[in-house]
Amino acid sequence: MTSGYLTMLPMFLLGTAALMFFTQFLPDVLTYVLLGAKMNVSGTWFFSWTFLGLSSLGRDLFCPTPRRVKTWRVFYLADELIFATVNFMRILTREIIAKVGETVELKGWVRARRDHGKLIFIDLWDRSGVAQVVFLSKPESLAEKAATLRPEWVIKLIGKVVERPEKMRNPELATGTVEIVAEDLEVLNQSETPPFPIDGAGYEIDEETRLKYRYLDLRRERLQKNIRARDEVITFFRDYMHRHDFVEIETPILMRGTPEGSREYVVPSRLDWGKFYVLPQSPQQFKQLSMVAGFERYFQIARCFRDEDTRGDRQPEFTQLDFEMSFVNQEDVLKYTEAMFLELVTKLYPQKKISATPFPRLTYAESVAKYGSDKPDLRQDKNNPDELTFAWITDFPMFEKDKEGKMTAAHHPFCSIKEEDIPKFMSGEDLYSIRANSYDLVLNGYELSSGSIRIHKAEVQARVFELLGISAEEQQRRFGHMLTAFKYGTPPHGGFAPGIDRIVMLLQNEPNIREVIAFAKTGEGRDPMMGAPAEIDPKQLRELGLKFEKK
Repeated sequence: MTSGYLTMLPMFLLGTAALMFFTQFLPDVLTYVLLGAKMNVSGTWFFSWTFLGLSSLGRDLFCPTPRRVKTWRVFYLADELIFATVNFMRILTREIIAKVGETVELKGWVRARRDHGKLIFIDLWDRSGVAQVVFLSKPESLAEKAATLRPEWVIKLIGKVVERPEKMRNPELATGTVEIVAEDLEVLNQSETPPFPIDGAGYEIDEETRLKYRYLDLRRERLQKNIRARDEVITFFRDYMHRHDFVEIETPILMRGTPEGSREYVVPSRLDWGKFYVLPQSPQQFKQLSMVAGFERYFQIARCFRDEDTRGDRQPEFTQLDFEMSFVNQEDVLKYTEAMFLELVTKLYPQKKISATPFPRLTYAESVAKYGSDKPDLRQDKNNPDELTFAWITDFPMFEKDKEGKMTAAHHPFCSIKEEDIPKFMSGEDLYSIRANSYDLVLNGYELSSGSIRIHKAEVQARVFELLGISAEEQQRRFGHMLTAFKYGTPPHGGFAPGIDRIVMLLQNEPNIREVIAFAKTGEGRDPMMGAPAEIDPKQLRELGLKFEKK
């Protein structure tokens, strides 16, 4: 009897081990196999159904409830992945070059349709490019469906990738050596006839119409490239900043109104009648306060707002790379920024040629005297779109007269004074000759950025406000937070704020910044697509305690 039990013991242990394997361990293994491996269809089915047959009984009869639930979850995952394998996975048009002889699934928009007798050709485009698809005369049902296709319809297509005949290849198309012979077609959505052609550059189309239908305008290849290039530029800046130990800090959009040189957009408070926020012209005060806070190196991709008179090359809102550094002087900021732009052009625009390095430097006085402008175009060949000529303009005036003849800050009231001009500054003599530690970066006749070494002492900042005619009481009311902060060990600091819109405009060889902003406004600051600015409901006005008088 004992020997009989001993004989059965190995079989019992083997059975127990098998049961544990199929019900406890195999589900976990299967999870990683299905997630990590690219298996062919027949192999997947065989493997999965074998697992089903062997483990289902043990799972249902012997698994504890928590384990059973986990096993069913894995089972569901397996079923989903099997379904995805059996049904074709979508690929992008740019990937078909490596898929010759394979059946693929594409999804995208019909850019054009061409009927050539018994053959129908369409250009199918997606975010990666364009591919040519050919519909044969058989099967008739597929050919008839293809004949109904119109531009900008959204479709799903299954077909076989084949090489084009030598004489039919298109060297101007990235996928021009291959085409897809359609096997199945599904219309996902139809489209009305667009109000303008989308297949060209679009410069000749009325801009008001383009902006009204901006979501269609953005489908054109040129604007797709511009917006994607903008993303690459922003990504470069963000990576460069992080590599140099900068901290990305988001600063408030709703803030207190303070004069910084331009008119501000005003936002009424519903909860505090008669009080208002403004939208920031720049994060100027917050980035300086970040230096007081001890971060030493700050940056952000900042949205800025200025209620300026209409100008064709301006937008009411714009984007800048805003950065600030502690314990630096002007030379430190210029060298850091110059190195950053050199790397930007080298990495993202290697076809561009920078005409001079280090960047030429001119004082404000020299530039105006020699070129009649503080943003001179120093290119030797102004017809060469790939020539880039950067220049530094330094030593701007600290003060200037506004339209009413009153003294105002030429840049903003937080710029520090040149050391040799401090005696005049303190005595209040010859104020318009005083120079600030401020600087601009110019590219091909456009101002890319302005910056300065800032005031970091409360008494100096108060003196600037005094010279601008701001009383001590008004200083405390409007700038008390800054003056108070400067009493708590503020380090020397300075920074810069390159305008991303203009940088991308110049690097993409576009005539204005609207061509590199996804949802731009007109030169008059209107949004034809959204219909902004617009009237608001009278109820909202009452909630805000506002009432308008007709002019």
